[in-house]
Formats: sequence, structure tokens, C-alpha cells
Amino acid sequence: MTNCEYVTLSTDELVGRAQALVAAGGRFQGVYAWFPPASDAELRYVATLPGQETFTGWRVPVRGHSVPSLAAISPLLGWHEREVMEMSGVAFSGHPEPERLVTAFLPRTESGPLESGTAPVLPAVSGKHVQLLPFGPVRADVVESAQFIFYYLGEGILHFHPNLFLKHRGMEKQFEGMDVGSATLLAERVVGIDSVAHAIAFVEAIEDAADCEVPARAQWFRLVAAELERIYNHLHYLGHLCHTTTLKVGEAQGKLLEERAKQINGRASGSRFLRSLVWPGGVRRELDLNVIREGLGELKPQIDAYIGLIERTTSHLDRLISTAPLSQQLAFDQGATGPIERASGVDRDLRRDHPYAAYRTLQPEIAVAQEGDAAARMRVRIAELRASIALVDKAIAQGPPEGPISAVCIPPADTEGLGWSESPRGTVLYAVHIGTDGRLLRVKIKSPSFANWRVFPSTVHDSNMMDYAINEASFGLTISGCAR
Repeated sequence: MTNCEYVTLSTDELVGRAQALVAAGGRFQGVYAWFPPASDAELRYVATLPGQETFTGWRVPVRGHSVPSLAAISPLLGWHEREVMEMSGVAFSGHPEPERLVTAFLPRTESGPLESGTAPVLPAVSGKHVQLLPFGPVRADVVESAQFIFYYLGEGILHFHPNLFLKHRGMEKQFEGMDVGSATLLAERVVGIDSVAHAIAFVEAIEDAADCEVPARAQWFRLVAAELERIYNHLHYLGHLCHTTTLKVGEAQGKLLEERAKQINGRASGSRFLRSLVWPGGVRRELDLNVIREGLGELKPQIDAYIGLIERTTSHLDRLISTAPLSQQLAFDQGATGPIERASGVDRDLRRDHPYAAYRTLQPEIAVAQEGDAAARMRVRIAELRASIALVDKAIAQGPPEGPISAVCIPPADTEGLGWSESPRGTVLYAVHIGTDGRLLRVKIKSPSFANWRVFPSTVHDSNMMDYAINEASFGLTISGCAR
């Protein structure tokens, strides 16, 4: 593999190396456990360093020991370590939040991974006027299942606790034993509205394991598909945000434009969600560029008019400005990603910082804001929407490179790989381990909503109930991306 440079560390070296990485401006992307054949558990830490395109990683054999928690050094690892403790049975000592996360509200068992950690304990709240509201998991509208527990006084929210794993699907487990082709189709369905991003990250990991070179023409089509996915996602985001501020006309217009963008995808690829296009070694077919050119040509002035109306509607903007601010330091420390971190002044985008597909030659404009509030999050997505349209226009004007659209890509036995992409919501990361029969032994998925749900509660505490729906919509979160 070439996408990540791994070194082997002992558990005794972890704390010192973590402190040095953070001091150098590095950032952990996560940690996961896997069990090599005929071996004890092994932890894999993945991180990025400023100015370095390849990722850096650590192999840490557990050997039955308790592993020191790094959550106090890099808080974003808190959820990752809790997930490892529950699902893999590896213990972390000194964890600041040892409560169960994924299985928090399942009954405890006498043995097995559910025994790791304690059930979450809600804070003790006194005062006769303090009220408790357990909202969900069944909620109004067509939304994913989740439960949110509020302690509030009048309109002020004192404490907020999300329960996000009530329908945990065990997607990583489903990959085990699959061939890479079938697994690509599964990756597209981990988060349906990020199908292209997940497929690209997965096949990049497979291609890293196989050390195969993807044709430039295929890389070009992957870029165009990824930006088309970003366009319809951001249009949906703007429409849904209007819904939460009761701007009903804005909601209808945004979702109509989203539908028209999906229709372009359907005519160009055969799938409104651009599925069954990305494949290990390249792409399965070419996009119809005339459909994309003509469709975006008609859609662009409609989008410009729509954005102009949103940006001039003071009743909408008044609900967003200064609502639910997220500081730059908190965004970085807690692992916010995508438009959420960029709206808080963290200038990071995988398309530029760790180029993949054709992003090395066709680079997007990266939008950054400093305020970190709901209005900043909206402005970043508006800027990204415009940048995606401009990038697709530029790509089509240049035309795809000549050559094939696929190459043979069969990972050898006992190999591994790492792949990534920048989805409309942020970093998607896949780590794959290939067995002796060429099938998948282990697949680890880091989805952006897992990271952004981690930081979201910090913007809810000390806010008010009337702004909650606006705040959640401004994050653009998915439950499926968290409860994988």
C-alpha cells in the first residue's frame, strides 16, 4: 500500500507519539481494531500531517493489554475508542467517557462486547421548573430514527444527549467475506445520498491494496460524478434549511432544484444517485456529457436566482446569524469535518490536501468562513455549490483524457489498503484488509456524520429550543452515516 505509511508501536509508546503528532499540527482521523488471522487484536491509528499528501498510521499490537486512551490528547478519538471497546472488546484505560456508545440502550449481557463500558448516565438536574423531553425515535416527517433527550428551562436547553444507534446496521460486518465487486455495491449503500463518495473511497482502498493504476479517463469521470453528487446534496440542504426557518417557498424551490439535478444524473448515468458507476480499476461506463452540459446550462441560472432570493430574505437570515456557533478550536479538536469545519475557519479539504480522482489537475475553489454559526455553514455550502458547477463546467470544457475507462484491479491475498474522498458532508475513509482467498477480511468505515454528530451537542448546550431544528439542519447530518 502507498496511501498510508504505517509504523509499528507498542502501547507504551502511544501517549508520547500522540503528543508529538498533535504538537506538529497533525490530526487523528480515527482508530479501529481488527484481528489478523491466528493473531491477537491489533489497533490501527490513522492520522494526517500538514503538507503531507499520504496519510500516516500506527500498528499497535494489543497482546491482551489495556491500551492507554488518547482521548484527552485528541478528543475526537473519544467516540472511536468507545466504539472499539464495545464492538471489539479492546479495553482503553483512562478514558474520560467510558460509557457505552453504540449499544448504550441494549440490555447488558453476561459475556461479549456489550459488557465493555457502562450505560450512559444522564446528569442530575434539580429545580421544579426544569423539564425533561425525550424526543424520538419516531419523529415527524420522513426522517431517520434517533432519540434526543433535552433538559430545558423555559426555552433554554440545559443539556442535550443524542441516542443515534437505535438502528445500528452492522455495515462493516456485512463486508466480511465479500468479493470486491459485490462490496463496491454495498459501499454505495452505506449512506445512500453519498453513494459516489463512499464508492470512491472504497475502490481507492482496493486499488491501494492491489497497487493498480487507474486510467486518467476514469479518474476524470469520477471527479464529475462526485461534483454532481455534491450539487444535488447542497440543493437539498438549502431547501431543508428553509423548511426549519418556515420559509416554505424557499423549501419548495430548493427541493425542486434538487429533483432537477437528480434527473440530470439519471439521464447522464442511468441512476439518479449515480450508482453502479464507480468500480475497482476505473468506472463501469461513461457519463453522457451532452446531458450534463445541457442540463446544468438550464439549471445554473435557476440556482443563481434561488440563491439570490435566499441571501436577500432577512427573515431567513435573522434565524441563522449568530445561531449555534462552533469555534475553530472546538471544530478541530472534536473532529468536525467538511463544510462544518470550514465554516469555523478550519481550511481543510481532501480534494486539495490529499488529491484523488482528477483533483490534482482540476482543483476546486475551497470555501471557508470564520463565524462558525448556522449562517456561515449555509454560506460555505452555497459557495461550494457554485464551485462544483464551475468545476464540472471546466472539466467538460476541457474534455476527458483519451484512453480506457478501466484497468484490471485484483488485490493479492494478505494485502491491505486505505482510500478516501471528500463527500458533501466531509471526510469519508475506508480501510480494507484482504484475506488469503482474495475476499474481504475487515473493512473499516469512517463517515463524516460520525465525526460531525460528535461535535454537534456542543452547539446545542445553552442554546434554545426554538433554534434546535435550525441548528441540526445547518449541520446537514445523517443518522445512517453515524450508525453504520
